[in-house]
Amino acid sequence: MSRPRAKLTKNFPGCPVESTLSFLDGKWKGVILYHLMMEGTLRFNELRRRLPSVTQRMLTKQLRELENAGILSRTVFPVVPPRVDYALTPAGQSLEQIIRALAAWGAKNVICEDGENVIRLAAQTETASPGRDAA
Repeated sequence: MSRPRAKLTKNFPGCPVESTLSFLDGKWKGVILYHLMMEGTLRFNELRRRLPSVTQRMLTKQLRELENAGILSRTVFPVVPPRVDYALTPAGQSLEQIIRALAAWGAKNVICEDGENVIRLAAQTETASPGRDAA
């Protein structure tokens, strides 16, 4: 049985796309990175407010995975109540072009219909090559 992409840490099959996606793999990681890139350092509850559909447990899990990968840093301040800040590391900041490209593509090509994300029909017909006919 093959292991999930997130578990492959030493022997990737040589594909840089797969190895990069292993660090971004997760429903909320891209959105977390987007908010940190757009707004800078955020506290845990500020992130929760920006992601109303995520559970506290899932947000914590995704943040820990990004921290373990070296993509974001977690700073705990010894105050009461506890204060925890999350910020991008230089490695996380280097993902900015990728996250911005995903945001631009989504803004151009994806719409939400009845609670589902779908590719816009206009985008599908624009990307079809005029010289390719079905065989």
